[in-house]
Amino acid sequence: MSTKLKPFRLKTLGKYTDKKDLKILDVGSGSHSSTITKKWLPNCHYTGVDRDVSYDNTEEDVQNMDEFFQLDLTELDYSKIPDDTYDIIIMSHVIEHLYNGDKVLPLLLKKLKKGGLFYIEFPCEASASFPSKKETLNFFDDDTHVRIWSIKEVANIFMSEGFNVKMAGKNRSWINIALMPIKIPLQLITKGYVRGGVYWDWYGFADYLVAEKG
Repeated sequence: MSTKLKPFRLKTLGKYTDKKDLKILDVGSGSHSSTITKKWLPNCHYTGVDRDVSYDNTEEDVQNMDEFFQLDLTELDYSKIPDDTYDIIIMSHVIEHLYNGDKVLPLLLKKLKKGGLFYIEFPCEASASFPSKKETLNFFDDDTHVRIWSIKEVANIFMSEGFNVKMAGKNRSWINIALMPIKIPLQLITKGYVRGGVYWDWYGFADYLVAEKG
């Protein structure tokens, strides 16, 4: 786990708010997200949502959550989560795992305060034709992916709910691209293969969108 570089999602959200004591709802709170978020926003109130609090998380990650809701998003019952409460909702690489994501999103939008920001990220349409790599570069490398989304489709859901789309595009770090000549041989030596994620920035694997509750 690396917390040295500020995550793209937090840098992007920082363009639209300078508030420090943010109430953040992280939908899909695995992969050490709480610890990473708390490093960069130590005064935030972090609430995680996932099927299991320990998914790809350490004990430190669990301790860094101020609150956690254990939910199956596809069941569409989010009554545990208070409405009109959060400054920010993050939903990174979750919607592609949901067969009914078009029903999930409108219900989650109710949880934001007026003026709150929603950050969503997902594999781009073109990823269906990318090369196959271990740990996912082609959309179909991950057999838990169930639906390919476009920025247009996602944006239309937000706009239909009265949200203002502030920004959309590719999650792409030129620093990560510049480091590829180092990362690729290093992973070959240490792992015996190169993770698909090393190529994400080069190919433009992930699309994102930021929207504001009007």
